[in-house]
Amino acid sequence: MFSEISRRVRAADYLTVAELFLKDNFLLKTPLSFSDVKPRLLGHWGTCHGINLAYANLRAVYKFRDFQFILGPGHGFPALNANLFLDGELEKVDKNATRNLSGIEYLCKNFSWPSGFPSHASPLTPGVVVEGGELGYALGAAYGASLGRPERTVAVLLGDGELETASTLASMNLNKLISGEKNGKVLPILALNGYKISGPTVYGRKSEREMNELLRGFGFTPLVFDGENPERFQYILEKAESLEKPFLVMKVEKGFGCPAELNGNKLSGNYLAHQIPLPLAKSDETQLKLLEAWLKSYNFDELYSDGKGFDL
Repeated sequence: MFSEISRRVRAADYLTVAELFLKDNFLLKTPLSFSDVKPRLLGHWGTCHGINLAYANLRAVYKFRDFQFILGPGHGFPALNANLFLDGELEKVDKNATRNLSGIEYLCKNFSWPSGFPSHASPLTPGVVVEGGELGYALGAAYGASLGRPERTVAVLLGDGELETASTLASMNLNKLISGEKNGKVLPILALNGYKISGPTVYGRKSEREMNELLRGFGFTPLVFDGENPERFQYILEKAESLEKPFLVMKVEKGFGCPAELNGNKLSGNYLAHQIPLPLAKSDETQLKLLEAWLKSYNFDELYSDGKGFDL
């Protein structure tokens, strides 16, 4: 199972990067060229790997249960879009999103493209009810989704920048108001990557002890873990099942997977990975080569082939 989770994350990460950058040559059959890159690069990478980690691990546990996933960082939409595509959910409402090369081309070319997929989650997406540009409401929505559904688990992924908002902090009190046998279980997961759009987050600078004390003060039982380890992630999910009010703190590097640095500036693990880490990939040879190496690092040819489709 752990190998399947890792492969799923790699596939989702690759598709996410391809959505952000590519308008052609989606399987890298030839060396990447400027003509393969979109003329306007618009979207957010920094939170996407964490979304893919959480989604893959949750899916492995809750695939056949009454389960709902709520995404706080709606600006990480290319990751959500990639997962809906891989699960075949997107094809149910869009016949062009087939799980083959034609569908991959459609998914990637039309992200942040006129009349295509928007850069943020929108009501055009299966299961999405609000536009994902404004942060703070996901936790409250998760408690609302649990009302009257004792058989349901509602997992809600929050960004650490999002946890700074008044709406999220106020919603942290809901575990004292909404509980008991008549309602479902809410499973908050904080993607703790340490940075937001222009600098470090408050919670990224707290010690683990200080973070745990804060969560306990709100009535939660904190479970802190490294999100890159699927075996540990699955253990934490199993442990959370036995707790009434768990709160998962998933440590993950901001923009994990993108180039380590550009022009002497740190990218991966820094706020510079929040949006488009390689903004001049359409015109700068160095950035184009970095993008090609980034895409090839996922070894997508091990996960998908024209003849056999996806091997996940």
